[in-house]
Amino acid sequence: MPIYAYKCESCGHAKDVLQKISDTPLTHCPSCGADAFRKQLTAAGFQLKGSGWYATDFKGGAGAAAAPAAGAAAAPAAESKPAEAASAAPSTPCGGSCACH
Repeated sequence: MPIYAYKCESCGHAKDVLQKISDTPLTHCPSCGADAFRKQLTAAGFQLKGSGWYATDFKGGAGAAAAPAAGAAAAPAAESKPAEAASAAPSTPCGGSCACH
């Protein structure tokens, strides 16, 4: 059942009400008694549950297990980069020992 926000146009009293979609909107203000109680337009809140895209793609189950494997594969590539940088350093005009490199 959705929760609807109501506000009285007469006294400003605000209240959240749990109602069925098929229920008629409230009009009688519980605070001042005026027939100026109106349903407000608010952002809908929802929660994703079940075995849909959220649980399979973003929750962390299989994705968390894949992250260490990717990190392990990146380690050998990181070891080869310093050798490439060392071979590139002498070809720079300053020899690679300045602050610009």
